[in-house]
Amino acid sequence: MQAEKEHFDKYMAQLSNRLQRLAPSATLAMSQKSSEMKAQGIDVINLSVGEPDFNTPDRIKEAAKQAVDENYSRYSPVPGYPELRKAIVEKLKRENGLDYTTNEILVSNGAKQSVCNTVMALVNPGEEVIIPAPYWVSYPQMALLAGGTPVFVEATFDQNFKMTPEQLEAAITPKTRLIILCSPSNPTGSVYNKEELRALANIILKHEDLFVLADEIYEHINYVGHHESIAQFPGMKERTIIVNGVSKAYAMTGWRIGYIAAPEWIVKGCNKLQGQYTSGPCSVSQKAAEFAYTDSQECVEEMRKAFERRRDLIVDLARQIPGLEVNVPEGAFYLFPKCSSFYGKTTPNGKAINNSTDLAMYLLEEGHVATVGGDAFGDPDCFRMSYATSDDNIREAMKRIGNALKSLK
Repeated sequence: MQAEKEHFDKYMAQLSNRLQRLAPSATLAMSQKSSEMKAQGIDVINLSVGEPDFNTPDRIKEAAKQAVDENYSRYSPVPGYPELRKAIVEKLKRENGLDYTTNEILVSNGAKQSVCNTVMALVNPGEEVIIPAPYWVSYPQMALLAGGTPVFVEATFDQNFKMTPEQLEAAITPKTRLIILCSPSNPTGSVYNKEELRALANIILKHEDLFVLADEIYEHINYVGHHESIAQFPGMKERTIIVNGVSKAYAMTGWRIGYIAAPEWIVKGCNKLQGQYTSGPCSVSQKAAEFAYTDSQECVEEMRKAFERRRDLIVDLARQIPGLEVNVPEGAFYLFPKCSSFYGKTTPNGKAINNSTDLAMYLLEEGHVATVGGDAFGDPDCFRMSYATSDDNIREAMKRIGNALKSLK
């Protein structure tokens, strides 16, 4: 086994420097490990994956079947079908009060590609990307992939995980090119309100050639009212790249449809990039997404209500576990409790819990609940749980977590 590992490592070392700089996705790694344990017959409750547990609504699936019957089986235009881009333009006007043209929309293979397209199109080697921490695990990796430098701003538990204008101003340098803002947030569920966004916009507008990537993929999973976009303020639409898609709101993660809404010159740049390495997204998925945006939105609200009920349930149960500090997420479907009171303790078999990754691994191996350590999200004091699962799973998972934490000495 040792010889095989050395042989494998030898070849891994020959991968490009670009790949050597990247870290694997911690969320996907934990999800994979939990799947492996399940395959061994272990009853694991997976709270690690950021994916709605609902099925795609039937009416959207029927639209996809119709697209197949109508022979939408050929290459699509690189920026997406004009009909889908028109539906997105109408959605942005109807729901967000923002005026875009179809030339300012680019559809990609999921919002993840939309984020990466934007970073690769705007960030030069040596330029800085400001990322509030906690952050989604892929943001800094994408900055590194572009040759940029991630600059982290610590938005702590005590400030509800939201970056202040003063923190943003202090982080900006002549090398700053892009700010990544996620609201509602993965991993914390925090939501920036209109006045908080206005204050951040005022800082951004003071600096020429500074842009903000507004990741709004959790827009519709919001428990505090209407979604607010930073693009709404005067002068900010020209500085903002909105990223959104159908994965979370319509339970369409596997359909892989995301988009950017941005100034046309940025869209053209991303279109040029996308045309060289993926081309247009799946034709059938685009027709399903077009239907999702133009049909009744009742399914979106039904799922939002279910997530809100689950939010209330998991917050209540987590607050009953001694040693956890819990805030109330305002959106998305994640809880990000503070767990640092358990550091320095040992497991029943003598292993030390030194950080949140150790704690997450202990909860998986001993409690059979998959979570993700906060180290991966830039906050070592917390860990992430997804409550995109059934009420019964949430109750059982929190019972197991409570018992496992009680066993630490």
